[in-house]
Amino acid sequence: MASVTISELQRNIGDIQELVLKEPVSITRNGREKYILLSTEEYQRLKRRDRQVLGIEELSEEDIRDIAAANVPKEYAYLDELLNEE
Repeated sequence: MASVTISELQRNIGDIQELVLKEPVSITRNGREKYILLSTEEYQRLKRRDRQVLGIEELSEEDIRDIAAANVPKEYAYLDELLNEE
């Protein structure tokens, strides 16, 4: 995930708007992460996901096989970094 300071955001808003279309951008203030800037598409995807939670017992065998065989598209590789954060 890209990271910029609030000052950089103010100076380069156009470039950062383009970047946010590709991945979320962390906005820092005084050296600390304060905000995450998301595209509308990513925000809507996350909102939909909140409403689509299923218990494991609700998954069919086909669903489980599909999940096991799924591959994450390369454009979402930056999300792997979130798994390593403490």
